[in-house]
Amino acid sequence: MSATSFPGGTSVSHLDVYADAAGDGVCGGSPHLHLVSTEAYLVVSGEGALQTIDGEGYRETPLTAGSVVWFTPGTIHRAVNLGDLRVVVLMSNAGLPEAGDAVMTFPAEIVADAAAYASAVSLGAPEEHAERAARRRDLAVAGFETLRDAVRAGDRAPLEAFHAAAGALVRERAAEWVDLVSAGPLAQAQESLSRASAVAVGDVSHLSSARVHEATASAGERRFGMCGRLRTYDVTDVPTDQESSR
Repeated sequence: MSATSFPGGTSVSHLDVYADAAGDGVCGGSPHLHLVSTEAYLVVSGEGALQTIDGEGYRETPLTAGSVVWFTPGTIHRAVNLGDLRVVVLMSNAGLPEAGDAVMTFPAEIVADAAAYASAVSLGAPEEHAERAARRRDLAVAGFETLRDAVRAGDRAPLEAFHAAAGALVRERAAEWVDLVSAGPLAQAQESLSRASAVAVGDVSHLSSARVHEATASAGERRFGMCGRLRTYDVTDVPTDQESSR
């Protein structure tokens, strides 16, 4: 992982939540969960809702401009667009979602089969992205409805089975996540602790290395993410001479 001083070892992106309707007639994104990372929404404009399934059951949280909502690992979440919903997304453990720390709520038989899951989640060739993003969203919504209805009826067995299947699906690649967390948020926390300890004994030498950094936005059209169209940002620290030449 490249060095970054961006706060907390997090990542940041702009999200335009999908405005077209899924199979159930609701406009929005693909329900999914993260196994290790916490995600936060800072709503920039529009209105919508966050539909979630967690340890307390099913919930719908309204989203309006200025809303700040975050959800911890294991929270199945679905962004619903009720009109021009745009969000700044902060994600803990930068790099983990891209390394597979997300599982969509496809029907149980797909989540239980690694090959079937990989096929369902793939966006294929660039010219297929829009169609396949809509198709996988509809599949995820179908599975989400099953989990939601079961939880509402007091039956947690399907949710627990999904958790187990999601864990099995990512288990082989999870070892590399330890390195990502160690090189990112853990390293930043250790550096902050070291600086606090230094200040406590009168050593402020680290202040001389203070710098301003600017993120680089991804070029071209926003990519098709799980919840909508994404503009990501490279928050890697770069040398001062490179910063000044941008």
